[in-house]
Amino acid sequence: MNVSQVDVKQIAAEVEAKSEPFQRLLNEMQKVIVGQEDLLQKMFVGLLANGHILIEGVPGLAKTTAVSCLAAGIDTGFQRLQFTPDLLPADLIGTLIYRPSDGQFTVKKGPIFSNIILADEVNRAPAKVQSALLEAMQERQVTIGTDTFKLEEPFLVLATQNPIEQEGTYPLPEAQVDRFMLKLIVTYPTREQERQILDRMSYTRPATSIRPVMKPADVIAARKVVDEIYMDDRIKDYVVDLVQATRDPRPLRLGIEDWIQYGGSPRATIYLTLGAKASAFLAGRGYVTPQDVKNVALDVLRHRVIVTYEAEAEEKKSDDVVRAILEHVPVP
Repeated sequence: MNVSQVDVKQIAAEVEAKSEPFQRLLNEMQKVIVGQEDLLQKMFVGLLANGHILIEGVPGLAKTTAVSCLAAGIDTGFQRLQFTPDLLPADLIGTLIYRPSDGQFTVKKGPIFSNIILADEVNRAPAKVQSALLEAMQERQVTIGTDTFKLEEPFLVLATQNPIEQEGTYPLPEAQVDRFMLKLIVTYPTREQERQILDRMSYTRPATSIRPVMKPADVIAARKVVDEIYMDDRIKDYVVDLVQATRDPRPLRLGIEDWIQYGGSPRATIYLTLGAKASAFLAGRGYVTPQDVKNVALDVLRHRVIVTYEAEAEEKKSDDVVRAILEHVPVP
């Protein structure tokens, strides 16, 4: 597709106007969150690309705080759901209540009917609850009895899981993991950041509160601009080459084909494209560069590449496979 310079300049002007609120939101969130720039940036990518996010990290790394700050800054609905082994689907989506007065059943909607949902420790809930969450994530709708209800946009699920404590957990099915656009790994802060955390947070009073600096309508408007961002055919081919390499890396001659059990699905191709466009938007550009693709590739692909027992025996993870592919697929 040939796009004139005028079109790209026009898109760039729209990007500049619509991305400004996100910079204000970032500044506001950084009043509470120290460091974790990658986490905040990728949360914005998921929000702009209309994709759900799985966040993995040990307790105490501000995962929950970051999500609540995001909701507060956008001035939108927010529900925190603590997933436990005794949770029922009705606790999530709602149920039918019988009214003896007229003999009718009425719908009592559950907490899933909000905008930003924090599914805390999502792998602690049984399969029935995860299945109910799956419909909401994929179809953007909820079925209660015989009635189906659409969820209000923007609707974003940010789920957290603890990688070190596996007792009493239910591993997420591959079908559900694939519904998450990004899987983010949250790591410990640096020494300097931890000192800032000490200075800012070691008080008995609450931390600085977040002011609302955006509206849900700003997010919807920004998504329309993200869809318009120009992506050259060579970069589209690069995205397809990356995903194809996760399924069959033999043409790259890396000797890692025995490490891969399953590669990325076509959903990976879609999310890699949307993530790259969102990354370009946040950088203030009206066009996608190969670096935009690389910025989101690891987070989009790490949970879609399933490694073999041979790879585990060699202590190789999906991140190692994705990094090897990123280093060797020719960049346009």
